[in-house]
Amino acid sequence: MTSDVAVPAPETVAANGHGDAHTTARFGALTLGSIGVVYGDIGTSPLYAFREAVMAASGAEGVPTPAAVLGVLSLILWALIVVVTLKYVVILLRADNNGEGGTLALMALAQRAVGTGGTAIVLLGIISGALFYGDAVITPALSVLSAIEGMKDVTLTFEPYVVPLTIVILVCLFAVQSRGTARVAAFFGPIMCVWFAVIAAAAIHPIIQQPQVLYALNPLYAVSFMLHHGIIGFVTLGAVFLAVTGAEALYADLGHFGKRPIQFAWLSIVLPSLALNYLGQGALVLSDPGAIVSPFFQLFPQGFVRGCMVVLATMATVIASQAVITGAYSLTRQAIQLGLLPRFEIRHTSEAHSGQIFIPRINQLLLVAVVLLVLLFRSSSALASAYGISVTGTMVVTALMGFVVIWKGWRWSALGAGALIAPFLFLDLTFLTANLLKVFEGGWVPLALGALMIILMYTWRRGSRLLFEKSRKLEFPLADLVAMLEKRPPQRVPGTAVFLTSDPLSAPTALMHSLKHYKVLHEKNVILTIETAQTPRIDPAERVKLEQISPTFSKVTLKFGFMESPNVPKALAIARKLGWQFDIMSTSFFLSRRALKPAVHSGMPRWQDRLFISLSRSANDATDYFQIPSGRVVEVGTQVTI
Repeated sequence: MTSDVAVPAPETVAANGHGDAHTTARFGALTLGSIGVVYGDIGTSPLYAFREAVMAASGAEGVPTPAAVLGVLSLILWALIVVVTLKYVVILLRADNNGEGGTLALMALAQRAVGTGGTAIVLLGIISGALFYGDAVITPALSVLSAIEGMKDVTLTFEPYVVPLTIVILVCLFAVQSRGTARVAAFFGPIMCVWFAVIAAAAIHPIIQQPQVLYALNPLYAVSFMLHHGIIGFVTLGAVFLAVTGAEALYADLGHFGKRPIQFAWLSIVLPSLALNYLGQGALVLSDPGAIVSPFFQLFPQGFVRGCMVVLATMATVIASQAVITGAYSLTRQAIQLGLLPRFEIRHTSEAHSGQIFIPRINQLLLVAVVLLVLLFRSSSALASAYGISVTGTMVVTALMGFVVIWKGWRWSALGAGALIAPFLFLDLTFLTANLLKVFEGGWVPLALGALMIILMYTWRRGSRLLFEKSRKLEFPLADLVAMLEKRPPQRVPGTAVFLTSDPLSAPTALMHSLKHYKVLHEKNVILTIETAQTPRIDPAERVKLEQISPTFSKVTLKFGFMESPNVPKALAIARKLGWQFDIMSTSFFLSRRALKPAVHSGMPRWQDRLFISLSRSANDATDYFQIPSGRVVEVGTQVTI
C-alpha cells in the first residue's frame, strides 16, 4: 500500500553540500516518516495475527499445545524474514521506476522492459491494482475493530459498544481526509516509534519467564509443524500470513522515503520489535494456554496500563488505516493516468507536496464499503478470514512482474531470474492457496471487490480503445486539412485557439465542428495532445514538444508522468521559453464533449457497452482535470456510437 504524506523528497538524502550532519538529519526524518507511514499496517498485525494462527493450529480441541505455539511462532518469524526481508527489502526495492515503487509502477517498468505486446502485463497490473482496493477496504475495518476490541479486556461492560465506536472512529477518519494528511503525518512517526518500543518492551518479561520460546527461531520447528499437522497446518498458514500483510507498503512507498531509510527502519526497529512481541505472546500462551483469547493485550497489566494500551493501539490502527486510504488515492491517480479508470476529481491538499491528494469519490466509496464490512462481520476474528486473499494475490502478481523486470529489464538470463524469484513465488502461491480455503468464511469479500474493480478497469480500457479506433476511422487527416485551410483560408478572427485531441494525426472533432458551424478560423491554431509517460515524473525540460506545421498551425505535445496531475496552463508557460507566444487571456480552449450511445454491433457485449457509457458519464470534466481556466473553454458537443 502507499501513502501521500508530507515528507522530504527522497533525493534530499543525497549529499547536498551542507555537510554530513544535515544529510544525517534528512535520513533520520525519512526513517522516522517511513516508520509512521510504511509500517503502520504490518506494525499492527500482532493485535490479531498470532491469536488467529494459534487458534487455527489448535483445531477442534481449542487448547494450544506447546508444539502448536512453537510451530506457529517459527512460521511467523520465518515469514517475516523470507517474505518481507528477502523478497521486498533486499530484492524488490531495487526494482524502482525512476525512484517510484508500487504495483502499477512495476507494471509500467515491466511493460517498458518487454516493449510491444505487453497485454498480459497490463492484465497483471489490473489484477494487482484491483486487489489493492480490497485491501484498502478491509485494513481500516480490521485494524480499528481489533484495537477497540481490546476494551473488552479492560472491562466486559464495553462489549456492546465495540462496533458502534469502531464505526464512529472510521467515519471521523474518512471525514478529515479532505483536509489533507500533512498535519496528522507529523505525529505518525513518533506515535509508531512509541508503539514499537512498547510492544517490544512488554514481551521481555514473558520471554525471560519462558526462555524455551526462543526455540521458535529454529526453522525446523516450522517445517516439523507443517509436516505433522496436514490440512490444519495448511489452514494455519492462511492465518500466519496475517503477520506479513502490509509488506507491499515497503515497495509502494519507495518514492516517498527512498530505499535506504525504509531498509534501515525495517532492520533496526520494526523487525526486532515485531519478533520480540510475537515471541512474548508465544511465551505468555506457553505459561497460560487460556491467554490465547487475547494474547496481545494480556501482555500488559490489567487496569490503567491496559486501558492506555487500547488507546495507543487505536491510534496505531488509525495510522495504519490512513496509510492505506491515501494509498488508494495514489493508486487511483496512477490508474487514471495509465488509462485504467475514468477521470475523477482530484483535489490537491498541499501546495508544497504534489503527492498530497484527495479524491472525493474514492473517499465516499471506501467509507461506505468499510462501514458495511464492520456491520457485516462485527468482529476482528471474522474479518481476519477475509483479509489474506487480496494481499496474497497482490504478492503473487508482484512476484510475476518482478521476474519480467529482472529477466528483461536487468538483462539476467531467464534461468537466473527464475531461480531468484521461484522460491518466493512458490511461497506466495502456497499462502494464496491456504487463504483460498477461507473463501466461504469471508474470503469472498476481497475476491468480489477485486472482481468488480477488474471488470471496471478492463471495461474502461477496452471501451476507450474501441472508441479511439472508431473515432479515428471517421476523422480527417490533420495534414490534409491544414493544407486546404492554408490554401483557401476562411474568415480569420484574432487570438489563439487550442484544440485538445488524443490523436495528433487526425483533425480534432472540435476543430471540424467549429469550422462547420462558425465558418471562421483563429489567427493562431494549436493542436494540443497530452501524453502520459510510463515513468512517474517527467523532467520539466522534456515536458513540452513544439512543432510548427504551417504559418498558422502548430502542434504542442505535453508529457506528464503517471504520478503527476496534469496542469495545462503551467505546462504551456514552459512553451513560451521555446518561442510560442502564449497569452492565456487571448487564448480559447476548444474541447469536444461526446455523448455516447450503444451501437448495434459493438466490440463488447451490450452490458459492457452500458457500463462503459455510465463510467464515461461519471468522469470528471476535462476542464477541471487538466486545470484549464473554465472561462477560456468552449465545448463542442458530438454524439458517438460505440
